[in-house]
Amino acid sequence: MASEQDGKFPDILHMKIQVEFHSRTSNINPHVRSQSFHPSSSQPLKDRDSLETQKQRKNTVATGDVQLQRLSDYPHRSLQALSRRYGPLMMLHFGSAPVLVVSSADCARDILKTHDLIFSDRPNAKVERVAREFDQFLDEVVEEHRRKMEEKSIGGGGEDRRDFVDVLLDIEKDKTVGFAFGADSIKALVLDIFSAGTDTTYTVLEWVMTELLRHPCAMNILQTEVRKIANGKPNITHADLEKMHYLRAVLKETLRLHPPIPLLVPRLSTRDVKIQGYNIAAGTMVITNAWTIGRDPSTWDEPDKFKPERFLNSSVDFKGQDFELIPFGAGRRGCPGTSFAMATNELVLANLVNKFDWALPEGLKAEDLDMTECTGLTIHRKVHLLAVATPFPS
Repeated sequence: MASEQDGKFPDILHMKIQVEFHSRTSNINPHVRSQSFHPSSSQPLKDRDSLETQKQRKNTVATGDVQLQRLSDYPHRSLQALSRRYGPLMMLHFGSAPVLVVSSADCARDILKTHDLIFSDRPNAKVERVAREFDQFLDEVVEEHRRKMEEKSIGGGGEDRRDFVDVLLDIEKDKTVGFAFGADSIKALVLDIFSAGTDTTYTVLEWVMTELLRHPCAMNILQTEVRKIANGKPNITHADLEKMHYLRAVLKETLRLHPPIPLLVPRLSTRDVKIQGYNIAAGTMVITNAWTIGRDPSTWDEPDKFKPERFLNSSVDFKGQDFELIPFGAGRRGCPGTSFAMATNELVLANLVNKFDWALPEGLKAEDLDMTECTGLTIHRKVHLLAVATPFPS
Protein backbone atom coordinates (compact mmCIF):
# COMPACT_ATOMS: atom_id res chain seq x y z
CA MET A 1 0.00 0.00 0.00
CA ALA A 2 1.10 3.57 -0.44
CA SER A 3 3.28 4.77 2.40
CA GLU A 4 4.49 8.19 3.54
CA GLN A 5 7.34 9.65 1.52
CA ASP A 6 9.65 12.17 3.23
CA GLY A 7 7.00 12.61 5.91
CA LYS A 8 4.31 13.57 3.37
CA PHE A 9 1.32 11.64 2.17
CA PRO A 10 1.58 10.82 -1.57
CA ASP A 11 -0.92 12.31 -4.00
CA ILE A 12 -2.96 9.13 -4.26
CA LEU A 13 -6.47 8.44 -3.07
CA HIS A 14 -6.26 6.44 0.14
CA MET A 15 -9.61 5.18 1.38
CA LYS A 16 -10.61 2.75 4.04
CA ILE A 17 -13.63 0.90 2.74
CA GLN A 18 -16.17 -0.88 4.85
CA VAL A 19 -18.14 -3.39 2.79
CA GLU A 20 -21.56 -4.41 4.04
CA PHE A 21 -23.28 -7.24 2.19
CA HIS A 22 -27.03 -7.21 1.82
CA SER A 23 -29.07 -9.78 -0.08
CA ARG A 24 -31.15 -8.43 -2.93
CA THR A 25 -33.04 -11.23 -4.75
CA SER A 26 -30.27 -13.64 -5.73
CA ASN A 27 -27.51 -11.05 -5.87
CA ILE A 28 -25.09 -9.84 -3.25
CA ASN A 29 -25.08 -6.07 -3.25
CA PRO A 30 -22.15 -4.53 -1.36
CA HIS A 31 -22.67 -0.97 -0.13
CA VAL A 32 -19.24 0.59 0.08
CA ARG A 33 -18.74 3.28 2.68
CA SER A 34 -15.70 5.57 2.59
CA GLN A 35 -14.51 6.34 6.10
CA SER A 36 -11.42 8.48 5.48
CA PHE A 37 -8.86 9.60 2.94
CA HIS A 38 -5.56 11.44 3.10
CA PRO A 39 -4.90 14.11 0.47
CA SER A 40 -1.35 15.00 -0.42
CA SER A 41 0.36 17.58 1.72
CA SER A 42 2.87 18.34 -1.02
CA GLN A 43 0.92 18.41 -4.30
CA PRO A 44 -2.54 19.66 -5.38
CA LEU A 45 -5.29 17.10 -5.68
CA LYS A 46 -6.05 15.92 -9.21
CA ASP A 47 -9.70 16.89 -9.14
CA ARG A 48 -11.95 19.52 -10.60
CA ASP A 49 -12.18 21.68 -7.50
CA SER A 50 -10.94 25.26 -7.49
CA LEU A 51 -7.36 26.00 -6.50
CA GLU A 52 -8.65 27.70 -3.35
CA THR A 53 -10.52 24.54 -2.34
CA GLN A 54 -7.39 22.49 -2.97
CA LYS A 55 -5.35 24.82 -0.76
CA GLN A 56 -7.90 24.49 2.03
CA ARG A 57 -7.63 20.70 1.86
CA LYS A 58 -3.91 20.59 1.37
CA ASN A 59 -2.78 20.04 4.94
CA THR A 60 -5.87 18.39 6.32
CA VAL A 61 -7.08 14.84 6.72
CA ALA A 62 -10.68 14.75 5.59
CA THR A 63 -13.04 12.42 7.42
CA GLY A 64 -16.54 11.69 6.37
CA ASP A 65 -19.23 9.21 5.55
CA VAL A 66 -19.29 9.17 1.74
CA GLN A 67 -21.59 6.58 0.13
CA LEU A 68 -20.34 5.18 -3.20
CA GLN A 69 -23.68 4.30 -4.72
CA ARG A 70 -24.15 1.10 -6.74
CA LEU A 71 -20.45 0.32 -6.93
CA SER A 72 -21.33 -3.37 -7.22
CA ASP A 73 -23.54 -2.93 -10.30
CA TYR A 74 -21.14 -0.97 -12.53
CA PRO A 75 -17.84 -0.81 -10.66
CA HIS A 76 -15.84 0.15 -13.78
CA ARG A 77 -17.95 3.29 -14.15
CA SER A 78 -17.85 4.16 -10.44
CA LEU A 79 -14.08 3.73 -10.34
CA GLN A 80 -13.73 5.85 -13.48
CA ALA A 81 -15.56 8.70 -11.74
CA LEU A 82 -13.23 8.40 -8.75
CA SER A 83 -10.10 8.30 -10.92
CA ARG A 84 -11.14 11.48 -12.71
CA ARG A 85 -11.26 13.19 -9.34
CA TYR A 86 -8.29 11.62 -7.57
CA GLY A 87 -5.94 10.40 -10.31
CA PRO A 88 -4.91 7.16 -12.08
CA LEU A 89 -3.63 5.39 -8.95
CA MET A 90 -6.01 4.90 -6.02
CA MET A 91 -5.40 2.83 -2.90
CA LEU A 92 -8.61 1.43 -1.44
CA HIS A 93 -9.22 -0.91 1.46
CA PHE A 94 -11.97 -3.49 1.08
CA GLY A 95 -12.27 -4.42 4.72
CA SER A 96 -8.67 -5.14 5.66
CA ALA A 97 -7.55 -5.94 2.11
CA PRO A 98 -5.51 -3.22 0.31
CA VAL A 99 -6.56 -2.75 -3.32
CA LEU A 100 -4.67 -0.62 -5.84
CA VAL A 101 -6.89 0.61 -8.71
CA VAL A 102 -5.03 1.44 -11.94
CA SER A 103 -6.72 3.76 -14.46
CA SER A 104 -4.10 4.95 -16.97
CA ALA A 105 -1.95 3.43 -19.69
CA ASP A 106 1.31 4.54 -18.04
CA CYS A 107 0.40 3.03 -14.68
CA ALA A 108 -0.83 -0.17 -16.36
CA ARG A 109 2.51 -0.45 -18.18
CA ASP A 110 4.35 -0.28 -14.85
CA ILE A 111 2.20 -3.06 -13.39
CA LEU A 112 1.76 -5.35 -16.41
CA LYS A 113 5.17 -4.96 -18.07
CA THR A 114 7.88 -3.29 -15.98
CA HIS A 115 6.96 -5.19 -12.79
CA ASP A 116 5.02 -8.01 -14.42
CA LEU A 117 6.78 -10.75 -12.46
CA ILE A 118 6.08 -9.10 -9.10
CA PHE A 119 2.37 -8.84 -9.96
CA SER A 120 2.04 -12.31 -11.52
CA ASP A 121 0.05 -13.87 -8.66
CA ARG A 122 -3.75 -13.82 -8.49
CA PRO A 123 -6.00 -13.73 -5.41
CA ASN A 124 -7.79 -17.01 -4.67
CA ALA A 125 -11.40 -16.22 -5.55
CA LYS A 126 -12.57 -19.66 -6.70
CA VAL A 127 -15.89 -21.10 -5.76
CA GLU A 128 -14.87 -24.47 -4.35
CA ARG A 129 -17.64 -26.66 -5.76
CA VAL A 130 -17.36 -25.29 -9.29
CA ALA A 131 -13.57 -25.39 -9.10
CA ARG A 132 -13.63 -29.07 -8.15
CA GLU A 133 -15.96 -29.92 -11.04
CA PHE A 134 -13.79 -28.09 -13.56
CA ASP A 135 -10.65 -29.63 -12.12
CA GLN A 136 -12.07 -33.14 -12.39
CA PHE A 137 -13.15 -32.58 -16.00
CA LEU A 138 -9.77 -31.18 -17.00
CA ASP A 139 -7.98 -34.05 -15.23
CA GLU A 140 -9.91 -36.45 -17.45
CA VAL A 141 -9.03 -34.50 -20.59
CA VAL A 142 -5.31 -34.42 -19.77
CA GLU A 143 -5.18 -38.08 -18.76
CA GLU A 144 -6.99 -39.14 -21.93
CA HIS A 145 -4.35 -37.38 -24.01
CA ARG A 146 -1.53 -38.90 -21.94
CA ARG A 147 -2.96 -42.37 -22.49
CA LYS A 148 -3.26 -41.89 -26.25
CA MET A 149 0.31 -40.59 -26.48
CA GLU A 150 1.61 -43.59 -24.54
CA GLU A 151 -0.35 -46.04 -26.68
CA LYS A 152 1.01 -44.46 -29.83
CA SER A 153 4.62 -44.53 -28.54
CA ILE A 154 4.29 -48.23 -27.67
CA GLY A 155 2.30 -49.51 -30.62
CA GLY A 156 3.38 -47.03 -33.27
CA GLY A 157 1.26 -46.03 -36.24
CA GLY A 158 -2.19 -44.64 -35.73
CA GLU A 159 -3.62 -41.37 -36.89
CA ASP A 160 -1.18 -38.49 -36.46
CA ARG A 161 -3.58 -35.79 -35.26
CA ARG A 162 -2.29 -33.53 -32.54
CA ASP A 163 -4.14 -30.82 -30.70
CA PHE A 164 -3.38 -28.08 -28.19
CA VAL A 165 -3.26 -30.44 -25.19
CA ASP A 166 -0.76 -32.71 -26.98
CA VAL A 167 1.55 -29.73 -27.56
CA LEU A 168 1.35 -28.76 -23.88
CA LEU A 169 2.17 -32.35 -22.85
CA ASP A 170 5.24 -32.27 -25.09
CA ILE A 171 6.37 -29.06 -23.38
CA GLU A 172 5.88 -30.70 -19.97
CA LYS A 173 7.90 -33.72 -21.08
CA ASP A 174 10.80 -31.72 -22.58
CA LYS A 175 11.16 -29.51 -19.48
CA THR A 176 12.71 -26.71 -21.54
CA VAL A 177 10.52 -23.76 -20.54
CA GLY A 178 12.71 -22.74 -17.61
CA PHE A 179 10.03 -22.98 -14.91
CA ALA A 180 7.77 -25.57 -13.30
CA PHE A 181 5.26 -26.71 -15.90
CA GLY A 182 3.05 -29.62 -14.87
CA ALA A 183 -0.52 -30.84 -14.94
CA ASP A 184 -1.86 -27.80 -13.10
CA SER A 185 -0.29 -25.44 -15.66
CA ILE A 186 -1.73 -27.44 -18.53
CA LYS A 187 -5.22 -27.42 -17.03
CA ALA A 188 -5.07 -23.68 -16.34
CA LEU A 189 -4.07 -22.87 -19.92
CA VAL A 190 -6.77 -25.10 -21.42
CA LEU A 191 -9.42 -23.55 -19.18
CA ASP A 192 -8.28 -19.99 -19.94
CA ILE A 193 -8.20 -20.43 -23.69
CA PHE A 194 -11.51 -22.17 -24.21
CA SER A 195 -13.66 -20.61 -21.51
CA ALA A 196 -12.37 -17.06 -21.96
CA GLY A 197 -12.10 -17.42 -25.74
CA THR A 198 -15.66 -18.57 -26.35
CA ASP A 199 -17.25 -16.02 -24.00
CA THR A 200 -15.16 -13.21 -25.47
CA THR A 201 -16.22 -14.17 -29.00
CA TYR A 202 -19.91 -13.87 -28.16
CA THR A 203 -19.50 -10.66 -26.19
CA VAL A 204 -17.44 -8.84 -28.82
CA LEU A 205 -19.74 -9.86 -31.69
CA GLU A 206 -22.76 -8.67 -29.76
CA TRP A 207 -21.25 -5.22 -29.18
CA VAL A 208 -19.73 -4.83 -32.65
CA MET A 209 -23.07 -5.53 -34.34
CA THR A 210 -24.71 -3.08 -31.93
CA GLU A 211 -22.29 -0.31 -32.85
CA LEU A 212 -22.58 -1.00 -36.59
CA LEU A 213 -26.37 -0.82 -36.42
CA ARG A 214 -26.09 2.46 -34.52
CA HIS A 215 -23.67 3.80 -37.16
CA PRO A 216 -24.99 2.89 -40.64
CA CYS A 217 -22.15 4.78 -42.35
CA ALA A 218 -19.58 2.52 -40.67
CA MET A 219 -21.65 -0.54 -41.61
CA ASN A 220 -21.71 0.58 -45.25
CA ILE A 221 -17.93 1.16 -45.37
CA LEU A 222 -17.31 -2.25 -43.81
CA GLN A 223 -19.66 -4.10 -46.16
CA THR A 224 -18.14 -2.38 -49.19
CA GLU A 225 -14.64 -3.44 -48.13
CA VAL A 226 -15.58 -7.03 -47.31
CA ARG A 227 -17.68 -7.61 -50.43
CA LYS A 228 -15.02 -6.15 -52.70
CA ILE A 229 -12.35 -8.44 -51.29
CA ALA A 230 -14.61 -11.50 -51.10
CA ASN A 231 -15.60 -10.87 -54.74
CA GLY A 232 -18.54 -13.28 -54.72
CA LYS A 233 -16.62 -16.23 -53.24
CA PRO A 234 -18.72 -18.52 -51.01
CA ASN A 235 -16.12 -18.56 -48.23
CA ILE A 236 -13.82 -15.86 -46.88
CA THR A 237 -10.26 -17.07 -46.31
CA HIS A 238 -7.54 -16.01 -43.89
CA ALA A 239 -5.74 -14.36 -46.81
CA ASP A 240 -8.88 -12.29 -47.42
CA LEU A 241 -9.02 -11.21 -43.78
CA GLU A 242 -5.45 -9.90 -43.96
CA LYS A 243 -6.61 -7.32 -46.51
CA MET A 244 -9.65 -6.14 -44.51
CA HIS A 245 -8.15 -3.17 -42.68
CA TYR A 246 -11.43 -1.45 -41.87
CA LEU A 247 -12.84 -4.67 -40.39
CA ARG A 248 -9.92 -4.82 -37.97
CA ALA A 249 -10.36 -1.15 -37.15
CA VAL A 250 -14.03 -1.78 -36.35
CA LEU A 251 -13.10 -4.63 -33.99
CA LYS A 252 -10.40 -2.57 -32.25
CA GLU A 253 -12.77 0.33 -31.76
CA THR A 254 -15.39 -2.02 -30.32
CA LEU A 255 -12.83 -3.48 -27.90
CA ARG A 256 -11.80 0.04 -26.87
CA LEU A 257 -15.36 1.03 -26.00
CA HIS A 258 -16.60 -2.36 -24.78
CA PRO A 259 -13.78 -4.50 -23.34
CA PRO A 260 -15.35 -7.89 -22.48
CA ILE A 261 -13.93 -7.75 -18.94
CA PRO A 262 -13.76 -4.03 -18.03
CA LEU A 263 -11.89 -4.68 -14.77
CA LEU A 264 -9.07 -7.05 -15.65
CA VAL A 265 -8.67 -10.15 -13.51
CA PRO A 266 -7.01 -8.97 -10.27
CA ARG A 267 -3.33 -9.49 -9.61
CA LEU A 268 -1.46 -9.73 -6.32
CA SER A 269 1.93 -8.21 -5.52
CA THR A 270 4.42 -10.81 -4.28
CA ARG A 271 6.78 -8.31 -2.66
CA ASP A 272 7.16 -4.61 -1.89
CA VAL A 273 7.59 -2.46 -5.00
CA LYS A 274 7.57 1.20 -6.03
CA ILE A 275 5.00 2.22 -8.68
CA GLN A 276 5.07 5.76 -10.09
CA GLY A 277 7.06 6.79 -7.03
CA TYR A 278 4.66 5.22 -4.50
CA ASN A 279 5.51 2.29 -2.21
CA ILE A 280 3.17 -0.66 -2.77
CA ALA A 281 3.33 -3.39 -0.14
CA ALA A 282 3.50 -7.12 -0.79
CA GLY A 283 0.05 -8.69 -0.70
CA THR A 284 -1.69 -5.72 -2.33
CA MET A 285 -4.41 -6.64 -4.82
CA VAL A 286 -4.28 -4.72 -8.12
CA ILE A 287 -7.33 -4.02 -10.28
CA THR A 288 -6.72 -2.52 -13.74
CA ASN A 289 -9.68 -0.60 -15.16
CA ALA A 290 -9.32 -1.38 -18.89
CA TRP A 291 -12.68 0.30 -19.57
CA THR A 292 -11.44 3.63 -18.19
CA ILE A 293 -8.10 3.37 -20.00
CA GLY A 294 -9.92 2.84 -23.29
CA ARG A 295 -11.90 6.05 -22.76
CA ASP A 296 -9.08 8.24 -21.46
CA PRO A 297 -9.42 11.71 -23.07
CA SER A 298 -5.68 12.30 -22.70
CA THR A 299 -5.09 9.36 -25.06
CA TRP A 300 -8.14 9.27 -27.35
CA ASP A 301 -9.79 12.04 -29.34
CA GLU A 302 -13.55 12.10 -28.62
CA PRO A 303 -13.17 8.94 -26.51
CA ASP A 304 -16.89 8.20 -26.13
CA LYS A 305 -17.57 8.19 -29.88
CA PHE A 306 -17.43 5.14 -32.16
CA LYS A 307 -14.79 6.09 -34.74
CA PRO A 308 -13.08 3.05 -36.34
CA GLU A 309 -11.10 5.40 -38.60
CA ARG A 310 -8.85 6.26 -35.64
CA PHE A 311 -7.15 2.87 -36.08
CA LEU A 312 -6.64 2.93 -39.87
CA ASN A 313 -3.28 4.73 -39.67
CA SER A 314 -2.37 3.53 -36.20
CA SER A 315 -0.12 0.69 -35.07
CA VAL A 316 -2.01 0.35 -31.77
CA ASP A 317 -3.21 -3.22 -31.26
CA PHE A 318 -4.97 -5.24 -28.56
CA LYS A 319 -2.28 -7.92 -28.12
CA GLY A 320 -0.83 -6.52 -24.91
CA GLN A 321 2.00 -4.32 -26.22
CA ASP A 322 0.04 -1.06 -26.41
CA PHE A 323 -1.23 -0.21 -22.95
CA GLU A 324 -3.82 2.31 -24.09
CA LEU A 325 -5.76 -0.69 -25.46
CA ILE A 326 -5.59 -3.75 -23.18
CA PRO A 327 -9.02 -5.46 -23.31
CA PHE A 328 -7.32 -8.84 -22.78
CA GLY A 329 -4.67 -7.76 -20.31
CA ALA A 330 -0.92 -8.06 -20.92
CA GLY A 331 2.20 -9.83 -19.73
CA ARG A 332 2.34 -13.24 -18.10
CA ARG A 333 -1.29 -13.01 -17.01
CA GLY A 334 -2.64 -11.76 -20.32
CA CYS A 335 -5.48 -13.82 -21.76
CA PRO A 336 -3.98 -16.77 -23.69
CA GLY A 337 -7.22 -17.12 -25.68
CA THR A 338 -6.89 -13.73 -27.39
CA SER A 339 -5.68 -15.00 -30.78
CA PHE A 340 -8.27 -17.78 -30.82
CA ALA A 341 -11.12 -15.44 -29.93
CA MET A 342 -10.20 -12.63 -32.33
CA ALA A 343 -9.52 -14.93 -35.28
CA THR A 344 -13.02 -16.27 -34.80
CA ASN A 345 -14.48 -12.77 -34.45
CA GLU A 346 -12.84 -11.57 -37.67
CA LEU A 347 -14.12 -14.53 -39.66
CA VAL A 348 -17.65 -14.48 -38.26
CA LEU A 349 -18.06 -10.70 -38.62
CA ALA A 350 -16.74 -10.73 -42.19
CA ASN A 351 -19.24 -13.43 -43.17
CA LEU A 352 -22.14 -11.74 -41.40
CA VAL A 353 -21.70 -8.44 -43.22
CA ASN A 354 -20.82 -10.14 -46.50
CA LYS A 355 -23.82 -12.46 -46.74
CA PHE A 356 -26.50 -10.23 -45.20
CA ASP A 357 -27.75 -6.68 -45.12
CA TRP A 358 -28.64 -5.65 -41.57
CA ALA A 359 -31.24 -3.30 -40.12
CA LEU A 360 -33.03 -2.62 -36.87
CA PRO A 361 -36.66 -3.77 -36.54
CA GLU A 362 -39.21 -1.48 -38.14
CA GLY A 363 -39.95 1.58 -36.04
CA LEU A 364 -36.73 1.40 -34.01
CA LYS A 365 -34.24 4.21 -34.59
CA ALA A 366 -30.50 3.86 -34.10
CA GLU A 367 -30.46 6.51 -31.38
CA ASP A 368 -33.16 4.61 -29.47
CA LEU A 369 -31.17 1.37 -29.27
CA ASP A 370 -30.82 0.31 -25.62
CA MET A 371 -27.12 0.30 -24.69
CA THR A 372 -27.56 -0.77 -21.06
CA GLU A 373 -24.93 -3.19 -19.82
CA CYS A 374 -25.68 -6.25 -17.77
CA THR A 375 -23.90 -6.66 -14.45
CA GLY A 376 -21.20 -9.21 -13.85
CA LEU A 377 -17.55 -9.98 -14.54
CA THR A 378 -18.12 -10.04 -18.31
CA ILE A 379 -20.14 -7.12 -19.66
CA HIS A 380 -22.82 -8.20 -22.14
CA ARG A 381 -25.79 -6.22 -23.35
CA LYS A 382 -28.60 -6.28 -20.78
CA VAL A 383 -31.21 -6.49 -23.56
CA HIS A 384 -30.41 -8.93 -26.34
CA LEU A 385 -29.79 -7.33 -29.71
CA LEU A 386 -32.60 -7.84 -32.23
CA ALA A 387 -31.76 -7.18 -35.89
CA VAL A 388 -33.29 -7.98 -39.26
CA ALA A 389 -31.03 -9.86 -41.71
CA THR A 390 -31.74 -9.81 -45.44
CA PRO A 391 -29.69 -12.21 -47.61
CA PHE A 392 -27.35 -10.39 -49.99
CA PRO A 393 -27.22 -11.93 -53.49
CA SER A 394 -23.76 -13.23 -54.27
